[in-house]
Amino acid sequence: MKQRIRDIFRQYDPGLERARQTVADKRDGDRPRDGDWNIYRPAADYKSSEQPLRPAAVLIPLVDREEGLTVLLTKRAAHLKTHSGQVSFPGGRCDQEDAHAMDTALRETQEEVGIDRAHIEVLGAMEDYETMTGFLITPVVGIIAPEFKLIVAEEEVDEAFELPLDYILDEANHDLRDGIWKERKRYYYALINEQHNVWGATAAMLVRFAHLVNGGVK
Repeated sequence: MKQRIRDIFRQYDPGLERARQTVADKRDGDRPRDGDWNIYRPAADYKSSEQPLRPAAVLIPLVDREEGLTVLLTKRAAHLKTHSGQVSFPGGRCDQEDAHAMDTALRETQEEVGIDRAHIEVLGAMEDYETMTGFLITPVVGIIAPEFKLIVAEEEVDEAFELPLDYILDEANHDLRDGIWKERKRYYYALINEQHNVWGATAAMLVRFAHLVNGGVK
């Protein structure tokens, strides 16, 4: 599986072009086709957002365990003003000092869970993802060697945990739900899991990753 994912991203993001998008590129480019706004988009209901977007990047960290690949996720600290208590990837806003999206994802991973970039093999990035809260996220995918020690930044993260990749790739676990947000019906993905509630943008990017891995490059 590890080599299959490497091969997919070698074709999907050759030369790490998406992963190396700069902040300026992201601000000047077109709005992404993937996002919270278009998870479910009947023609009569879909309207594109015109809100300003703030560039960000996350790492989809595949941990190379002996028993199989896992995905490392975090639960955001309960005291945070935004998205408190939600499950997310390591990541955050792009700083002006970051060379590119990959730099942001690796920096934030070290800051949030203490994993140095030397332990991470970056494979590439998926298409940017637009959230309803106005973030333009580059999901960078990397394989993490298992010889690391988690150092969780308690001011940002309550918990870090791993889910088996096989569980994420099983599309029977991808649950499309709906709810009312700002007086409009919206749709979102959730991953069925008794222990952790993985939903929203994080779940949607995992679903997109699963489709890519299951179907190969299209």
